[in-house]
Amino acid sequence: MLRTPAGRRRLEILEWLKDPAVHFPDGCHGDPAEDGVTAEAVAAKLGVPPHVAETHLGLLVDIGVLRSRKIQQHTHYRRDEIRIAEVARMFEKGW
Repeated sequence: MLRTPAGRRRLEILEWLKDPAVHFPDGCHGDPAEDGVTAEAVAAKLGVPPHVAETHLGLLVDIGVLRSRKIQQHTHYRRDEIRIAEVARMFEKGW
């Protein structure tokens, strides 16, 4: 899933979320570093409609590398560093 052209976008999102305050500085719906970022913010950075960003983010949540949290009416997304490390170890072992 991460080796397809769309997967490159997902990897890009994961990279941005390493330091969300740098990549999403406005944080109009909370603190990007503490709360995470919204699909709308990711969509704006990718230059795609929000539903496209939501699909990417949803897949990353489904495989466990992102966590989502509802704050008011917006869902915010953050990296799950523990799960990312587990997935990286699986790939290192040739899985």
